[in-house]
Amino acid sequence: MRVGVLGAGQLGRMLALAGYPLGLRFCFLDPTPDSPAAALAEQLVADWHDAHALTQLSECNVVTFEFENVPVETVEVLTTRTRVCPGPTALGVAQDRLHEKTAFQELGIPTSKFAAVHDEAGLGEALAEIGAPAVLKTRRFGYDGKGQYVIRSAAEAPDAWRALGGEPLILEDFVPFSRELSLLAVRNRSGDTRFYPLVENEHAEGILRLSRAPARDLEPELQARAESHAQRLLDRLDYVGVMALELFDVKGTLFANEIAPRVHNSGHWTIEGARTSQFENHLRAICGLPLGDASALGPTAMLNFIGHVPPAAMLLEIPDAHLHDYGKAPRARRKVGHLTLRAGSPEELEVKIARARELLVCD
Repeated sequence: MRVGVLGAGQLGRMLALAGYPLGLRFCFLDPTPDSPAAALAEQLVADWHDAHALTQLSECNVVTFEFENVPVETVEVLTTRTRVCPGPTALGVAQDRLHEKTAFQELGIPTSKFAAVHDEAGLGEALAEIGAPAVLKTRRFGYDGKGQYVIRSAAEAPDAWRALGGEPLILEDFVPFSRELSLLAVRNRSGDTRFYPLVENEHAEGILRLSRAPARDLEPELQARAESHAQRLLDRLDYVGVMALELFDVKGTLFANEIAPRVHNSGHWTIEGARTSQFENHLRAICGLPLGDASALGPTAMLNFIGHVPPAAMLLEIPDAHLHDYGKAPRARRKVGHLTLRAGSPEELEVKIARARELLVCD
């Protein structure tokens, strides 16, 4: 079976690495030459709307995407020619914060208060309704902390508008969370679903730095609530593939923040830390294969490499450490690789995390 992938970054690369043992072949479409996945399979270097490239990609048995900023129109064209998973409806919801938050609200999934903002006067009205602090965000193309402005008082509203005005915006209530969590779910064509354990995430400057799996002090009721939220979304969107649901934990209440309609950075730990990785399960789902066991093998952590990949030798001295280099050129604030750590207990895992962080600082 041949799998087409929109995007050829590190997520596409890891999809290919998971798919080759299953006998799958890959073709990637990405406008950027020499992308990380290009070393593993054919890459069509063309614009997302290039008719010839889309014709070539539609010859694949199934098409998926590795990031959500692919034009919905491109996915809609492909759906008329081949199977695309997830479909354009899920992509459209995930691409627009207003549609995303509205979906949470309609499904009874707790989320922060929000309001669409169309002009500076509308920002003032929304801020009066929601109150400060609040977060002004672009409705589209925000990632890794980009496209956001925290408004701590009404006096800061003009500055926020100057920073982000000129495109569709949304104002959201600031959530005083105790920790950030994410749930990875996978659903196949027949509706069979698997859930990975909740993951606890740490960010710095809007970029994911560390994921612990399972989350610390994870109560079964919290896992069950997260799964219930995700199941409603999967069913509403008739979703096929892996989806990540990002959550804020507020004294045991889970507030939905956003969804990612694809394999996710907070799920990289599953390559070594789960019985079936998120990448393999995504491929199983979209190719009509039975889903694999999503349970964790034990306490696991994932640390992102930001900007550059450190020397491998020093990190691999840590027992049961696994290094992933994406083959990307060094650049500030860029995810260029990650390290996975496995341990026999949560306490041992914390020791390994501390050691890895020491080495990353020393590098």
